[in-house]
Amino acid sequence: MGPVNLHDASELAAIAGGVTVVGFVIGAIALAVLRGRSIGVQIGALTCSSIVAVLAGAYAASRAMFISLHDLTALAVVLVAAGTVAITGGFVLGARVGGASRFLVVAARRIGDEGDRDDGAPPVDALERNAPLELADLATELAATRARLTEARERQRALEGSRRELVAWVSHDLRTPLAGMRAIVEALEDRVVDDPTTVERYLRTLREEVDHLAGLVDDLFELSRTQAGALNLNFERVLLGDLVSDVLAGSAPVAAAKGVHLEGRLVGPPTELEVSSPEVLRALRNLLENALRHTPTDGSVVVEAGVDEAMPDFVYVLVRDTGGGVAPDDLPRIFDVAFQGDRARTPGAGAGLGLAIAKGFVDAHRGELSVENDLGGAIFTMRLPRVRA
Repeated sequence: MGPVNLHDASELAAIAGGVTVVGFVIGAIALAVLRGRSIGVQIGALTCSSIVAVLAGAYAASRAMFISLHDLTALAVVLVAAGTVAITGGFVLGARVGGASRFLVVAARRIGDEGDRDDGAPPVDALERNAPLELADLATELAATRARLTEARERQRALEGSRRELVAWVSHDLRTPLAGMRAIVEALEDRVVDDPTTVERYLRTLREEVDHLAGLVDDLFELSRTQAGALNLNFERVLLGDLVSDVLAGSAPVAAAKGVHLEGRLVGPPTELEVSSPEVLRALRNLLENALRHTPTDGSVVVEAGVDEAMPDFVYVLVRDTGGGVAPDDLPRIFDVAFQGDRARTPGAGAGLGLAIAKGFVDAHRGELSVENDLGGAIFTMRLPRVRA
């Protein structure tokens, strides 16, 4: 076969140009007609029109080049077979892309739903096996986003529940002392009592109620700081033994008045850690006050501190009491705001903020606060990093 002459080359170029223009026009018309249909249908139609145009151009060029009718017929059969395969593949790809697109629409709609619903969409793993990589990745990301939003909604609901409980408990704890204070003030104002001994007792009771309200306000302020992330921690290097000694010294009179044996233990050599002392001391005081409140007369409270053998970069302080332990059902919520468990067994226990505040301070130090029952009592364990986290 000799080289293609200028006439043949011009004829082939004209055929190719015509096929290109016809294919472009047919594809544009198909997309315009199917503008409102799914992406899968549009992909299938565009693929079909392009392949038909290419096949038609190849057949026309072959007729211009081949002399043998036998060869032309064989080429036509091959072109039809290849075109059928290509068109089928285009429709299959379009169907897969269309199905994946419909799933993405459903997945995006599901993001705002509270729970799962049966909408006929395939699971994410099925889409990952059948859809193109980019669409499968997008579906996976949408599913992860929905999971994160669901988790955030659960946290928000739990927080709202805690806030409602807090308002209820604080309202109760405010009404009781305020009612007593009003009665005392009215009695003094109306001169219902006038002997010095009774007046002194009334004034002492009034001061105690004021102190109680002041403590409640302080607790609310500290709690708001922990929940709002507004803690201004001033880290400094302190001895673990000094922290424990300060807490024991402040709680010793309360333990002695109640008849509870209070003991402190320091395990291992003196250890330094980098913390914000006021917040850590407040957390330890809250744990110790909780232990003393629940421990009966002649009971014992032990405060033990040292380096955590399992995590050498952390120190631990545990507070063990003999107050009967925490009900198993209450353990998961013991650090929730305003949660008090069996309030009836601890009259005057306050608004249930102490443990929540302690948890907030420990979390601010990137530490851990846990509780477990052991030998008829509860053990609260605080773990803090030795170096500022």
